[in-house]
Amino acid sequence: MNNNLFTYCLRLGDNGLILSHRIAEYCSAGPQLEEDLAITNVGLDLLGQAESFLKYAADIKGAGTTEDDLAFERKEKEYRCVHLTEIPNIDYAFIMARQFLMDTYNFYLFKKLCSSKDTIIAGISAKAIKEITYHLNRSSDWIVRLGQGTDESHKRIQTAFNDLWMFTDELFETDEIEKDLANQGIGVDSSSLKKDWENKIKEVFSLAGLEKPTIEKHSLAYGKFGFHTEYLGFLLAEMQHIPLLYPDAKW
Repeated sequence: MNNNLFTYCLRLGDNGLILSHRIAEYCSAGPQLEEDLAITNVGLDLLGQAESFLKYAADIKGAGTTEDDLAFERKEKEYRCVHLTEIPNIDYAFIMARQFLMDTYNFYLFKKLCSSKDTIIAGISAKAIKEITYHLNRSSDWIVRLGQGTDESHKRIQTAFNDLWMFTDELFETDEIEKDLANQGIGVDSSSLKKDWENKIKEVFSLAGLEKPTIEKHSLAYGKFGFHTEYLGFLLAEMQHIPLLYPDAKW
């Protein structure tokens, strides 16, 4: 088994899986019907991307492993999602700030992954980038609307970014796995995405009238390496409840 490729696919899949679950928690609570449908569709897109990467990871692992096994039967420390995806929903501004930060990261990541020498990763990414481009356009628009809206909406979106900013450093942390796959032309070194990500954030913040937070790193132990916030355990307890309660059920 190619352990590096397996772990890398888990990282890509778990980010989409956990973020999609957070979005699903907000279903039917959107500020208007159109937006409720839109954010639910974003969650479904992320879930589809997660399923594709976890299926590939399952194929790499072999021994009859399925994508459902990886989604529902791993322990907390076996997940590889970044901390930003784990943070609970607070309010709509908070949800959109988190989405914008992840959408921007995913856009530049998947744009590069479209050229991966691994044909499966390249294929998944080519489909995903179309969805992610829409996600980024949508969340960017909402950041500007909230930032330029009322005093209350401006305050809430600025507060959301202030609270979430400390989790963004993890997005650009790299390790030997990423370096190895990047050298092979398969994966992407996360640190190479930071400049483009910062430029996009600066552009949208300028339009929204927001200030970039200056919070330092919050942790030296990251979700992509198997060390999670206290929130993931509660999320998994809910997400895995039915599959673990009825392990032989066929859906």
